[in-house]
Amino acid sequence: MKYYLIVGEASGDLHASRLMRSLKEYDPEAEFRFFGGDLMAQVGGTRVRHYRELAYMGFVPVLLHLPTIFRNMKMCKDDIVRWQPDAVILVDYPGFNLSIAKFVKKNTRIPVYYYISPKIWAWKEWRIKAIKRDVREMFSILPFEVPFYERKHQYKIHYVGNPTAEEVDNFRHVYTETREDFCQRNSLSAKPIIAILAGSRKQEIKDNLPSMLEAAHHFTDYQMVIAGAPSIDDAYYKKFLGDSGAKMVKSQTYELLSHSTAALVTSGTATLETALLNIPQVVCYETPVPQLIRFAFKHIIKVKYISLVNLIADKEIVQELLADRFRIYNIANELYRILPGQPGRERMLAEYQTVRERLGNEVAPDNAARIMTELLRA
Repeated sequence: MKYYLIVGEASGDLHASRLMRSLKEYDPEAEFRFFGGDLMAQVGGTRVRHYRELAYMGFVPVLLHLPTIFRNMKMCKDDIVRWQPDAVILVDYPGFNLSIAKFVKKNTRIPVYYYISPKIWAWKEWRIKAIKRDVREMFSILPFEVPFYERKHQYKIHYVGNPTAEEVDNFRHVYTETREDFCQRNSLSAKPIIAILAGSRKQEIKDNLPSMLEAAHHFTDYQMVIAGAPSIDDAYYKKFLGDSGAKMVKSQTYELLSHSTAALVTSGTATLETALLNIPQVVCYETPVPQLIRFAFKHIIKVKYISLVNLIADKEIVQELLADRFRIYNIANELYRILPGQPGRERMLAEYQTVRERLGNEVAPDNAARIMTELLRA
């Protein structure tokens, strides 16, 4: 069968590439055509556009590139009609993908499958109307999305498992390096480690890293080690290090966390990875106009939490220091509460087990591929 996939960023490229490999297991004759990245190209098929030609972040960049965005959208729609796939598979990236879904539903009989739901439960919940109208099947990787869609909006979806849980489990089964060897290999001292995960985008690092370093600097019995984002140059980090004494490792986030005592983490998938590796954490997220953001959380944004850990548990397991709570004193205070010997540490580690249990043991891309091929054959 023929599958047309559309992603708009690096994480989508990763998830889609794994889904494509699984689809080939269930459908050895699978053919792929896609808007995607290098990882998808390694699996095979024809790449029509790289996701870097689609992804513009922020109001001004989007406005400046509107002609390019519309041109790519028209090309994508025309290409789908010309190729006539058995299914169109959308991966997150709702601004672009929901427009494609609407077109495909209106102009063809090709089923639209959505792998990794847009986060409409946090923002733009009104998009549910378009999803119910245009998306044949939704495949979710977050268990709390099931009641959101099925109970609140009467739209049945498939929870297929969480790929991060699988990736962490696989890592833990094979990783055997000792803490001493890890530190020696990365020129670190023998002190226990406070890991600092300040995000993967330059703006996140600029906003969060200086305060995270200043807060952790109070704990002189520990060394600070930054998990460097592979896409960010070392020189960019150096602008914020000053005389903090912090070191950095790159492309070793799981290894670093495995040997850390605690972590300061900017919200995102990293909060879930840290929890699954059983490292106590404080979530830190600086925002512009903090009072306005706090107002939005109380009156506009539909969720109580920003970290996946708390969203999955449906309670505050980890402290979230964002908006008006993002202060160096608060970060240091919460970090102290999760160090060895403090009561907050054992409580957090115990509650992490709830998160792992709720994620289940399904292999997300395998499960999604099996359901997709069964539906198409039926």
